[in-house]
Amino acid sequence: MVASLLGPFQEFGFLRRALVGCLALALAAPPLGVFLMLRRMSLTADVLGHGILPGVAAGFLLAGLSLPAMALGGAVAGLVVAVGAGALSRATGGREDASLAALYLVALALGVALVSWRGGAVELTNLLFGSVLGVDDAALLLMAGTATLTLGVLALAWRPLVLECLDPGFARAVGAGGAWWHMAFLALVVLNLIAAFQALGTLMSVGLMMLPAIAARHWARRVGGIVYAAVALAALSAWAGLLLSFHADVPSGPAVVLAAGLAWLVSVLAGPVDGLLARLWRRPHLAG
Repeated sequence: MVASLLGPFQEFGFLRRALVGCLALALAAPPLGVFLMLRRMSLTADVLGHGILPGVAAGFLLAGLSLPAMALGGAVAGLVVAVGAGALSRATGGREDASLAALYLVALALGVALVSWRGGAVELTNLLFGSVLGVDDAALLLMAGTATLTLGVLALAWRPLVLECLDPGFARAVGAGGAWWHMAFLALVVLNLIAAFQALGTLMSVGLMMLPAIAARHWARRVGGIVYAAVALAALSAWAGLLLSFHADVPSGPAVVLAAGLAWLVSVLAGPVDGLLARLWRRPHLAG
């Protein structure tokens, strides 16, 4: 039993590298997912994940499979989508979520068209779904650097972010909120999606960010506890997903996201905070 759980990572270096990269993502991305969930912006991460694709594709067209070029292009495209949606909503008086939806659909179609124009099915599949077992030194450095920067910024911005999530009116009154915090936060989201795209692809890079965060709300009530639970669930999902990929011959990126989805389902059913079983258990006591 122990050999099947730990043996593949001891035997194969590419699995160890994939696990280290996924653990770096699991440290930084889920806390951002928690704040997106608390702000009722859960779908924003998915929009930005799609929005980086044309920038990644442009980097691929200019420099081939060069991680720095694709990462820079993706960062520019993601920030354009994030800033452009807010600017369009203010200029036209429309809703920001509608502008985000329009921009991400256009960005997704443009990215697929660009990659299909100069690349083939293999390149398109790698950009859309990732190749976590092919993570190289540059990708590991990007993931580790992103995790370090994200955790450092969150340590400085923790109180303003929590206050803005829980009581935005008071945050504005005391000057703790504002556009600068919002933009810095969205920039961190884009950076983490860029770090994750080589491992999980642009379509599923949001998986380790949002699924553990959504699941964690069933295991804790305080923001700090939810963040700790989200990180733990993401790390467990990375490990379990890579094992599933190895033993069942399932693509590694989707396997990691499927493991995170299973953790969410278990949390919804058995989580002590508003889980289905906990709710059913309380009802007879309340009736009595």
